[in-house]
Amino acid sequence: MQFNYVLRSFKSMPFSTPCSRNRALYAVLILVVIAIGLASRQYSHLLPPQLRKYPGDALWALMVFLMFGFARPRWSIFRTAAAALATSYLVEFSQLYQAPWLNVIRQTTLGHLVLGSGFHAEDLLAYALGVIVGLLGELIYFLGRVNYS
Repeated sequence: MQFNYVLRSFKSMPFSTPCSRNRALYAVLILVVIAIGLASRQYSHLLPPQLRKYPGDALWALMVFLMFGFARPRWSIFRTAAAALATSYLVEFSQLYQAPWLNVIRQTTLGHLVLGSGFHAEDLLAYALGVIVGLLGELIYFLGRVNYS
């Protein structure tokens, strides 16, 4: 019986249907993710050496997901996730282009945080995980708002 409710709710999930996101909540979430992301870089020495860089990358992609949710609150979960992943990948692949003028921007703190510095294929997996966290978070949130009656 409960399974039927969950299945019916899952079918009505906003994968492709418009969502109704709270911009104030997303603004707070964006700030929290930025703070955690900066802390993950500041205190990376507390993590195992092979993982030090990746939490920040995953959090960066989660922030991009949340920013799309904030900017386009009616977009579906799938569209938001696709846009966030595409943006994250585009920024990573743009790091293959090392023009002098662009490298000057990347050498600033903000430029480095937004554009990165050099291409690393492993970052693509971290970005995917960050977007998946956002997608699953929204699924859980929106599933909790579904009326089971």
